[in-house]
Amino acid sequence: MKMKIRSIKPLRYLIYKDLLLLIRDLWGVILLFFMPWVLVVLMTYLQDSTFRSVNENHIPLYLLDADRDSLGSMIGRQLMASGIFEVSTSANGHKLTPEELEDAVYKGDYMIGIIIPPNTTEKIRAAIRRKVESAFSGEDDIAVSEWHKPLGIKLLIDPATKQSFRASISGIVKENALTVQNRMLLNEISRQVSVLTPVSIHLDADMEAWFKIDETYSQSGKLKTIPNSTQHNVPAWSMFAVFFIVVSLSGNMIRERETGCYNRLMTMPCSFGEYVVAKIVVYLVVCILQLAMMISSGLFIMPLFGLPALKLGSSIMALVLLSVASSLAAIGYGLAIGSIARTNQQASVFGAVSVVILAAVGGVWIPTFLMPRFMRIVSYISPLNWGVNGFNDIFVRDAGCIEVLPFIIICLVFFFATSSLSVYNMKRKMK
Repeated sequence: MKMKIRSIKPLRYLIYKDLLLLIRDLWGVILLFFMPWVLVVLMTYLQDSTFRSVNENHIPLYLLDADRDSLGSMIGRQLMASGIFEVSTSANGHKLTPEELEDAVYKGDYMIGIIIPPNTTEKIRAAIRRKVESAFSGEDDIAVSEWHKPLGIKLLIDPATKQSFRASISGIVKENALTVQNRMLLNEISRQVSVLTPVSIHLDADMEAWFKIDETYSQSGKLKTIPNSTQHNVPAWSMFAVFFIVVSLSGNMIRERETGCYNRLMTMPCSFGEYVVAKIVVYLVVCILQLAMMISSGLFIMPLFGLPALKLGSSIMALVLLSVASSLAAIGYGLAIGSIARTNQQASVFGAVSVVILAAVGGVWIPTFLMPRFMRIVSYISPLNWGVNGFNDIFVRDAGCIEVLPFIIICLVFFFATSSLSVYNMKRKMK
């Protein structure tokens, strides 16, 4: 019994010592919790604003309809009905000329400008009429050259716009123009058929109503959680915040060595294992509190800013186990840096920069599906990627303990590997 008491007391005092070291810098502790919280809220808000810019703010577009017939009116209606564009037909109360419109798009007043020349619809209608008449009469195609002559619809795009976006806009405009052309063709065919037969035939049907596309997120029979800015940003930046604990942890280890505190502790009745366990316990509490604050912010604070609330899924046990495992991975990384670095400056610079690199590689800043194939493979080596993917499975896919078990195991393996490296380095330095 005495042996048990003697083995417990040093660990208790070591934990108390690490708590004192941590709270001695009160403002450092406050920043340790406050700055990651600000980062999570800010990044979630910014990304949510990016999502809304397409759905709510729309893309500014100016339509110069000199045709004033079916083509211009139909393109205008379909662009407005798409919900993507903010269509303008005048600027400051007057119509723009083609030269003024080109200058306005160049200056960035409008992202897109569309110029439909005069008599465009009539040219299409005349070409279609001659084409259909020649087909029904059996005569030579007298309108082949005119039919194949391209129409001069001009599309102006802001030069600062990305190439992929230009291709998308060009495709939308071409699709609307072809829709108008096809409807005119059907109308003319139905008119010619009605002339040749006693039965009136109308082919002017809305072909878009023949089918519909049901767009939804894939499900697997579980809870329906639609991904949004909160669901993606809270776990990603929470992992980033948790791994930044390496700066504080490694810094405290080096300060203890520089001040001689570590050597004095090793002369007392406490083992090196107890020294490491004490730090793990203290910083595990800090990491869990950080994650709890981030998740609580997603649940209760984000809605106050008009952002979607975080949905946790149905497996609280999986959330707890993954939180502990990812926190231990961060602590093990901090122990390894603290045992390798020789000065506090080395630990702080290397720790901060390496966490930023691991976050970038792990998909915290840029989603992994947007990365090149090689970088997607490299992202699997980042411990932040393991935590982010595990939390996304819990929050978005409603995963349970079995589904996130691979992420838990690899985080624990990383923790034991880095902790073992720390023990090896510290013992080697003692010798």
